[in-house]
Amino acid sequence: MDIDTEAPAPSLATQIVTPGSAITSDSAYMRGHGTFGEHGTIYSSVAGVVERINKLVSVRSLKQRYGGEIGDIVVGRITEVASKRWRVDVNSRQDGMLLLSSINLPGGIQRRKSDSDELQMRSFFAEGDLVFAEVQSYFADGALSLHTRSIQYGKLRNGTFVSVFPQLVSRSRTHFHTLPCGVDVVLGVNGYIWVSKHVPVAQVEANAEHIYSDENESISDDERESIARVANCIGLLNRLYVKITDTSIIFAFEASLPYPVKDLLSIDVATELAHNVTSRLKLQA
Repeated sequence: MDIDTEAPAPSLATQIVTPGSAITSDSAYMRGHGTFGEHGTIYSSVAGVVERINKLVSVRSLKQRYGGEIGDIVVGRITEVASKRWRVDVNSRQDGMLLLSSINLPGGIQRRKSDSDELQMRSFFAEGDLVFAEVQSYFADGALSLHTRSIQYGKLRNGTFVSVFPQLVSRSRTHFHTLPCGVDVVLGVNGYIWVSKHVPVAQVEANAEHIYSDENESISDDERESIARVANCIGLLNRLYVKITDTSIIFAFEASLPYPVKDLLSIDVATELAHNVTSRLKLQA
């Protein structure tokens, strides 16, 4: 299982290892995260994928908590309303923080937040609400500081929540996608995904004073079925560890059309659809 030292050094090796697996005995390599050394050999300390950057060898765990970076787009759930801030579950080692000063007021009003705003914090976000936000910075204890100072961020409505492995959602230029089936998908890099009815941006901007409303809009039976089908497609991609992008979701949705929505949860159908998606992705690549 030694790394081939004659091959050109790739930034990512596709070698999967388990705890205690020997990675290399070449003394030219340095140990990174997820490894340990013994008798001149580097071993894996976790189950994961071997990564090599120049002469640094590390192992990225297949299942791990989300580790945030500034600029990440995340979906979170409000867990507590505190003094001038909300605690947000972002699937990380500790809750993120959304400060009162880091949100937009209804109608897009730009002013300093006052004591009256603090008194009505629950009219903006209450416990259990789902929020679409961006990582702004870190606090001294490592907690993520979030903000929603954009019309595209804020409270999530008209849909359903799906949780996946964070490793399956890659950082990209945009994490908000409108699928051809008329469904909006927010891919949080923290592994939390929101699937909802499509709402035109112009309509959102025209009703900026209602951005904190708790009422869902009218959703037809066809829209509900499309939302449920997309959510189940994401679930089966996660179940079989397939990268989750707008393209893979569209491929899975198209392949799932011959089946009833509830059948997508069965392992046989899920396996067939996942193989179909991976094949199409390889052809596209």
